[in-house]
Amino acid sequence: MPSVRIIIIAASVCALSFALIYIFQSRFVYYPTRTPSSDPSSIGLRFEDVRFETADGVQLSGWFIPCNGARGVILFCHGNAGNISHRLDSISIFHRLRLDVFIFDYRGYGESEGKPTEYGTYQDAEAAWQYLIEERKVNPKRVVVFGRSIGGALAAWLAQHHEPGALIIESTFTSLRDAAATIYHFPPVRWFVRFGYNTAEHLAQVNCPVLVVHSRDDEIMSFHHGQRLFELAGEPKKFLEITGSHNEGFITSGKHYEEGLNAFISEYVEPKP
Repeated sequence: MPSVRIIIIAASVCALSFALIYIFQSRFVYYPTRTPSSDPSSIGLRFEDVRFETADGVQLSGWFIPCNGARGVILFCHGNAGNISHRLDSISIFHRLRLDVFIFDYRGYGESEGKPTEYGTYQDAEAAWQYLIEERKVNPKRVVVFGRSIGGALAAWLAQHHEPGALIIESTFTSLRDAAATIYHFPPVRWFVRFGYNTAEHLAQVNCPVLVVHSRDDEIMSFHHGQRLFELAGEPKKFLEITGSHNEGFITSGKHYEEGLNAFISEYVEPKP
């Protein structure tokens, strides 16, 4: 019957579509840019070009931006698009807050070798932590692990496995499966997401002070993700509600954002002797 044939064809097309999405979904998760567009000198900041290696032998690239009289160090896990050269606005904010900044590119991003994978990005974050603690001899209690968007999942994972002075997660999802369901409004999509990035699971096991930053205007990661993460975080914890879009909320919120970060860092980060 024609109607049966049409149903079979439609089902086959759907099955093929989901198979292709499953196989190639890393292209929907990672949006790396290879060539840096600028560096901190373009905003008047001194910096060191850093190279370090992961446990599986991948060479990564990063910047260390020192601040005179720094009261702590930001370990910056950025989002899933671009590279470190697209985070100069945040670097400038952290510098004004009197913090050293160590920002690095995941494998496959910027000048870092390799191709991004979930397991690989965890190894990249671990290597960045080891670089700060082992190579630069930074006291872990002076480290603020900061992650924005997908970087929040990596930051929470790091804080789960180590003991930083504090953790800040901004515009982050509870898990990538939850995020996919939120964006596509199609419940079965969870079955086809092969990436975890389970921020909620990691955060529930974090013992350091936590600041959750999220905007009600976030058009990609709805506000309830931030609310749920705050519920799961242990004490001490704070919530900073900002305004603006997913990618520009920290800029739109301006002074309110900086004052919120400053109050949290001032209360919980151990100053340098």
